[in-house]
Amino acid sequence: MADHDIEVRRKRLRYRSWHRGMKEADLVLGGFADQHLAGLSEPELDQFERILEQSDPDLMAWFTRRQPVPARLDTSVMKLVMNFKPYLHGFENNQ
Repeated sequence: MADHDIEVRRKRLRYRSWHRGMKEADLVLGGFADQHLAGLSEPELDQFERILEQSDPDLMAWFTRRQPVPARLDTSVMKLVMNFKPYLHGFENNQ
């Protein structure tokens, strides 16, 4: 994939991360995207895209550890997202 195409993809993923519908999911996924998307490889972008395809209630159950992450989504990128702390990255006042 050309560099331009990857950058367009990253921009689309960043937009999708910040426009979920549930503010809590926006903060986690949008903040994660701002901090990490630039460094993700194409296979990692694929993993992140699969995460974005999930419903906000499911994501929040996993992020808060009320439910285990399904094996099909238990990837290196999901582990990064699960360990991401938005309040440590300047999002603590965005309520």
